[in-house]
Amino acid sequence: MSGITIRPERPGDEATIHRLTEAAFRDMHFSEGDEQHLVDALRRDGDLALSLVAEDGLRIVGHIAFSRVAIGDGTPDWYDLGPVSVWPELHKQGIGSALILHGIATLRAGGAAGIVLLGSPDYYRRFGFRHEPQLRYPGPPPEYFQCLVLRGNLPEGEVTYAPAFRNP
Repeated sequence: MSGITIRPERPGDEATIHRLTEAAFRDMHFSEGDEQHLVDALRRDGDLALSLVAEDGLRIVGHIAFSRVAIGDGTPDWYDLGPVSVWPELHKQGIGSALILHGIATLRAGGAAGIVLLGSPDYYRRFGFRHEPQLRYPGPPPEYFQCLVLRGNLPEGEVTYAPAFRNP
């Protein structure tokens, strides 16, 4: 991956991010096809804590969203990672990885305590994410719910996502 720059989302990026997210998840067997609506709802509700785009000099080629989560024990400053979107024809070029690494670094620099996500353990392990039984999210197989501690101790309890995750 060369020639990619990562920057915060700007006004005017919304329609491209919507189309990109829709295309990125269209053929994913685990997707319900509503990820683009989720990003729109997070933005609308003011819950899109960090939104980054990757550009190749000509266009936006990738996007990542982070939103705040609540932890059952009250530990503050935790975030959810996702969705991560890259145009399908550009998969396997490191764009998603670059967005994830940049997002982790940005949150760490901003004082975040940690990040949770639902995703492939095989993929997200390379970024330091792992399943920890003391953090719970009911529904999906537990091993797909993972976390990364950025500072402090691992909290304990059920994780609650922004309202948009229930009703995008």
